[in-house]
Amino acid sequence: MARSRPTGPKARSLAAELRKVRQDTGVGVRELARRIGTSHGWVTRTESGSRPITVDDVTSILVALEISSNERERLVAMAHEADDPNWLRPGIPGVREELVTLIEYERTATHMVEAAPLLIPGILQTADYARAIMAGLPTGEREAKIGMRAGRRDVLERQHAPAFETIILEHVLRDQVCAPGAQADQLRHLLKMSKLPNVMIRVIPSQRHGWTPLHSGHFIFFEFGTASPIVHLETLGSGIFLSSPAVVDTYSSAIGTLRQVAMNEEATTEFIATCIEQAEETS
Repeated sequence: MARSRPTGPKARSLAAELRKVRQDTGVGVRELARRIGTSHGWVTRTESGSRPITVDDVTSILVALEISSNERERLVAMAHEADDPNWLRPGIPGVREELVTLIEYERTATHMVEAAPLLIPGILQTADYARAIMAGLPTGEREAKIGMRAGRRDVLERQHAPAFETIILEHVLRDQVCAPGAQADQLRHLLKMSKLPNVMIRVIPSQRHGWTPLHSGHFIFFEFGTASPIVHLETLGSGIFLSSPAVVDTYSSAIGTLRQVAMNEEATTEFIATCIEQAEETS
């Protein structure tokens, strides 16, 4: 039977889903291990994605948790497909596996780099800014996503938080995607977050002529303690996780280029402060 790669996107997503299912049922790690007849360490490694997960493993866990047949079929299907090193899942919104995986990567990464050519990174967005860019969604779905985004922000302020670095095009901070007052609040939030020891925000100035990798689109580069890096791409209708070494190397090289052309942290702080003043003048 084919085994999933612990470092692959689908395998990691499956591990995150299994942990969430267990938590939703209120069953502890040791209790699940007792029901299956294994060690709690086996359960922990399975839920962290640090060991291969077979279809039999998934079936045993879901039976022990008394999960409904529909949900069981969905997760078993994920286990069958978990060996794909890259993942394209169409249909945002409603991509439960992708959202769970993205949150899981943010929770377990040691270092994240986000290239932001169009919008302020989601993990740094205020509720009003997020609400403005999600204005086209149904109210219930929009507020649910904003709540999830707020939870994602918390990962940067917890103990043992990952290092987070973002490189943003200048116009992203100048574009009025929300009301001037909300825009100023968003920029003040950026300044606040930039003071955290694990957060680095840098801007690429518009007056710099020439193409940079940031002009090719948004991406997030995740690094982990022992697992291989993962790249996440997000488009209007799909989300893609990439882990093949050649692709990862391409994005790693792109980050090096962006670091060379971006303002330093001090200049970025001054620039954000100027943008705040301009937003306040129009509010």
